[in-house]
Amino acid sequence: MPSLFQYDFLVRGLVAALAVAVIAPAIGMFVVVRRQSFLADTLAHVSLVGVALGLLLGMDPILTAVALALIGALLVDRLRTHGGIFGESALSLILSGSLALAVILIGLAHGMNANLFSYLFGSVTTVRPQDVTVILALGAVVTATVLICYKEFFLLTLDEELAAAGGLRGGIFNAILSVLAGLTVALSLRIVGALLVGALMVVPVLAASRFGLGFRRTHLLSVALSIFSVIIGFFLSYGLDLAAGGTIVGASIAVFLGALILGRRSA
Repeated sequence: MPSLFQYDFLVRGLVAALAVAVIAPAIGMFVVVRRQSFLADTLAHVSLVGVALGLLLGMDPILTAVALALIGALLVDRLRTHGGIFGESALSLILSGSLALAVILIGLAHGMNANLFSYLFGSVTTVRPQDVTVILALGAVVTATVLICYKEFFLLTLDEELAAAGGLRGGIFNAILSVLAGLTVALSLRIVGALLVGALMVVPVLAASRFGLGFRRTHLLSVALSIFSVIIGFFLSYGLDLAAGGTIVGASIAVFLGALILGRRSA
């Protein structure tokens, strides 16, 4: 479909989608192995509060979503480590509270509008040049941080108590990982939306894990499968005139089903 590349807004959308395709499973791998898959959905709802607040105050929704996602990520980590609340309970508490706050802010903004709808379900056609700049810049920060702290994140994911016994300052790196998850979720809103962002972080990791390749190779494969899903979903959305968020996540589910079949055959 060469005609697709004649439109600047579609090229921007594809560039942003590919950036998200890289960072979502890069963080999602640690989240899934730590059995915190619900974290992505929780932070998505917190980011939605930021979007509603940005639209209400006339500010850039992406920046307010990033700010609220960072606050939410740190709050989750704080409740989990110092609040005496188990991980899933902390996530449920923040998800419920942020969803209630988002509903209130939407009401103050006099209901749903097209801009807010695009953040709920994603809309690559509405990606602005400044959105691409923010996504690429912060995506580079997320990727660089993962590469620099990969060993520490791996040790925490493998066994947090063992890592602490080995002298690793788990509190700091847990907070960093939570912040990176918050950034990733907030940056993904424009592409797949708050209601689907969790799938993009989790499903490629689940698909890659079916092949039993070990942590590092599974991590790399999850990124590759995510990129493949985004490309297929993007072109399907263009060809069939469908919402890109849904087709991207649908493609990732199809990839997972394929991996499930191939994984069983190779077992």
